[in-house]
Amino acid sequence: MQLTHIQKLTGQIELLSGLHIGSGNTEIHIGGTDNPVITNPINQQPYIPGSSIKGKMRSLLEWQLGVVGQTDGHPLSFKHLKKLDSTIQDKAKALIKLFGGAPDGDIDSALLAEIGPSRLAFWDCSLDPDWVKKMDEKNLLLTEVKMENTIDRIKGTAEHPRNTERVPATAKFDFNLTIRVHDHEDLTETILVGLKLLELTGLGGSGSRGYGKIVFRDLKLDGEDFQVKLDQVKIQEAS
Repeated sequence: MQLTHIQKLTGQIELLSGLHIGSGNTEIHIGGTDNPVITNPINQQPYIPGSSIKGKMRSLLEWQLGVVGQTDGHPLSFKHLKKLDSTIQDKAKALIKLFGGAPDGDIDSALLAEIGPSRLAFWDCSLDPDWVKKMDEKNLLLTEVKMENTIDRIKGTAEHPRNTERVPATAKFDFNLTIRVHDHEDLTETILVGLKLLELTGLGGSGSRGYGKIVFRDLKLDGEDFQVKLDQVKIQEAS
C-alpha cells in the first residue's frame, strides 16, 4: 500500500438556524447562560470542533448503511466486519478506511493490510473573518441567547425556564478536510453521502428543536469544483 496523494477539501459551512455546540463548562456565572457554546480560548470566538463533524458524520453513515445493530451501538470496527452481510462488506470497509477502526482482538493481517490507516483528518472550523467583520460593523454579537421553557399541559403555563447560547443563523465557518489517498483509490462517494447527511440532519445539540441546520457552500477538492457533486447527491437505502 502506497500513499499516492493527499487531497484537500475546502469550503464553508453556513448556518441556516442557530447552532449550539457545548463548551462542557458546568459552572453558571452571574449574568451568564446555563449552556454556553465552545469558544477559542485565544480570541473567544465560537468554532466548530473537527471532532464534532467527524463523530456526527461517521454515526450517520453507519446508520445509513444499517450496521448499528450489528455493532451494538459502538463505532464500526474491524471485529464487526465478519458479522455483516456480504452485500455491504465493501461499503463497511470504506467507512473504516475513512474514519479508522480499532484493530483489537485476533484480526487477520491481510484485512489490516487491505484497509490500512484512516484517511480523513477533520480540522476545527473557525468563523469566517468576513462574517465577523460584518457583525462588528453592525455592533452585533457573535452569539445569541435562546430562551426556552417547559409548558405544563394542564395549567398551560411556562415552567423551568432555561437559556442556551447559540451561534446565530447566517454565520459562516471555514471548512477544511484532508483525505489521504492510497494506491489511487477514490472514496469520495462515501464522503459526499456523509456531507449530504449532515446537511439533512444538522450539527450540534437540540436538532429536534430546530438547532444546527447547515449547508455546505463553495466546496472545492484540490481547487476544483466539488459543490456540484454534493448538490447532486440523493440519499438512498444502502444496497
